[in-house]
Amino acid sequence: MTQHAIDFRIYYEDTDAGGIVYHARYLAFAERARTEAIRSLGMPAASLLADYGLVFVVRDASINYRVPLKLDDVTTVTTRLLDQKAASCRLEQVFTRNGEFCTRVDVVLACVKAEDGRPARFPPLWRDLLRKLAVEE
Repeated sequence: MTQHAIDFRIYYEDTDAGGIVYHARYLAFAERARTEAIRSLGMPAASLLADYGLVFVVRDASINYRVPLKLDDVTTVTTRLLDQKAASCRLEQVFTRNGEFCTRVDVVLACVKAEDGRPARFPPLWRDLLRKLAVEE
């Protein structure tokens, strides 16, 4: 239905000594963008735990760097659902600067029981909610 986009400014704390965004910070920005994408659909991620005893965990993540982000840049992180299974989903998160492709994060989230870390199916409400991040082509 729709993808989610959010802007982040690059601060000194996000960069290495050369003023380039440190590679691990991309994962932090991606995490924030995913959290805000879910919140924008009407449910904070914390309610998955509170209502169902379930949490999201990152099962797999890969990053493709093309153009570095630098100190004081503003990057837009666009999040969309690529695939959804019973207990996991795959998201693509694209970082752009003024429309220029900079970085792509491909992440697989698993839904697990908070008490023991065992896989669990997404509750129907959450399955439908996440599906809203899919872009119909």
